[in-house]
Amino acid sequence: MDVKGRMAVPAKFRNKLSGGAIITRGLDKCLFLFSIEEWQKLAEKIVSLPLTQANSRAFSRLMLAGAADCNIDSQGRILIPDYLRKYAGLEKEVVIAGLYNRAEIWDEKSWSGYKKDTESRSEDIAEKMGELGI
Repeated sequence: MDVKGRMAVPAKFRNKLSGGAIITRGLDKCLFLFSIEEWQKLAEKIVSLPLTQANSRAFSRLMLAGAADCNIDSQGRILIPDYLRKYAGLEKEVVIAGLYNRAEIWDEKSWSGYKKDTESRSEDIAEKMGELGI
């Protein structure tokens, strides 16, 4: 990431994001990057959560209040707003992890720590997923 907060988007993601994208606060102190289509699907689910439940309101605020439109420039970069860079603790070195319907943007040190911790608990995580039918 450069000093202006621009990050190069890997070529394999650019096509899906060519129509525009949304970047927002993610979970685990990373950022979520969605195509417009995937964002609309998620946003519709979020706005249907019950307003009477505190966790629903908190999750809605986390995901929706900080969301920002972003476009890929001619050099294949997106601009990450300052408040989102601060939220995720992004410095110069960042990691973009592709998931099924989104990409996650992590500070490299945070990603390394998260990955190491998750890998060390992989058997426990797999067992819990089995309890969920996965």
